[in-house]
Amino acid sequence: MKEHERVVLTVPVPSRQLEAGDVGTIVHVYMDGRAFEVEFLALDGRTAAVVTLEADMVRPVSPTEITHARRRAVGT
Repeated sequence: MKEHERVVLTVPVPSRQLEAGDVGTIVHVYMDGRAFEVEFLALDGRTAAVVTLEADMVRPVSPTEITHARRRAVGT
């Protein structure tokens, strides 16, 4: 996986109100792909979270998948 690639979160990150299945974009690759800085956006284009994740916490987006909307807590 490389910078600007969309990825799917495979585990929840409760501290950032992220759920498995949320889609983000890699904004930085660490340690030859062992970790990634991933930005998650709300559907209005605002940044919902930027999180450093280990490689096993995300996977590439499959061409047969579609996006799905869900609400986050107010004020985040």
